[in-house]
Amino acid sequence: MLSVENLKKYFYTSNGIVHSVDGVSFNLRKGETLGLVGESGCGKTTTGRTIIKLYEPDEGKIIFDNQDITHITQNEMLPFRKRIQMIFQDPYASLNPRMTAGDIVREPMIIHGIPKDEHDDRINHLMRLVGLNSEQAGRYPHEFSGGQRQRIGIARALAVEPELIICDEPISALDVSIQAQIVNMLEDLQNQLGLTYLFIAHDLSMVRHISTRVAVMYLGKIVELADSDELYTNPKHPYTLSLMSSIPIPDPEKSDSRKHIPLKGEIPNALNLPEGCSFHPRCPNAKPECRSLDVTLKDIGNGHLCSCPFTE
Repeated sequence: MLSVENLKKYFYTSNGIVHSVDGVSFNLRKGETLGLVGESGCGKTTTGRTIIKLYEPDEGKIIFDNQDITHITQNEMLPFRKRIQMIFQDPYASLNPRMTAGDIVREPMIIHGIPKDEHDDRINHLMRLVGLNSEQAGRYPHEFSGGQRQRIGIARALAVEPELIICDEPISALDVSIQAQIVNMLEDLQNQLGLTYLFIAHDLSMVRHISTRVAVMYLGKIVELADSDELYTNPKHPYTLSLMSSIPIPDPEKSDSRKHIPLKGEIPNALNLPEGCSFHPRCPNAKPECRSLDVTLKDIGNGHLCSCPFTE
């Protein structure tokens, strides 16, 4: 359904160039969920926003349903926006405080020309679909909790019956008790409506629960990509190994016996990236040649892609 090839997005500042997305490539098959994980600032959100053309890409290709949408105009992008929707991270900032929940869900229907006589029935159906009462459609965002606001955001994304939804950390701003409810609801909606997800997150345990495949991102590049079970049971890249070792385990005995792999130092400045492998300043297994390597994703077997050439 979606193919991203060598995607790059740079931001130009007075101090230099920020390489926010620096050569990202992946494919997304219809009906699956690709989890995109990494530390804050690694470029996950920028990748999602560039795919949906909220940011214009600097290089690379975005192919959706065999059509190149990389450099089309915003007017030409409108039919594709009906098929590709986005759930934003912050439910407090992504909803217009002056619009009722019903009007928020109605807005994309107006933009995409859905007949007016269908609006009310569709709004009521969508409100119930995401776990809200149709009577709540007349309320304003400040009258809802954070979890309920995110449900409104999900209903808005579903309003035009999209095929692909980019979920930009949809649970990070919510209480832990609500996060599982939202993820379970997204899974149910995927099964009911045949949706495809790009699920951006930094909660590795939640990503494993919902994702078919997982891509690990570091400083604008994907460093490892594999099927979810394969990645979590057999991680190869040193960065992935460190992330996996930091996942909390509720069993104290298992937690104490697990080998922790702390990362040294801080994330390098995106304005001045290290030469060669960008992870080598923090890598516990770094070698002198890592400073000059041309790092690319390579298949190490069974569709497991890794950019580190020194994996076993």
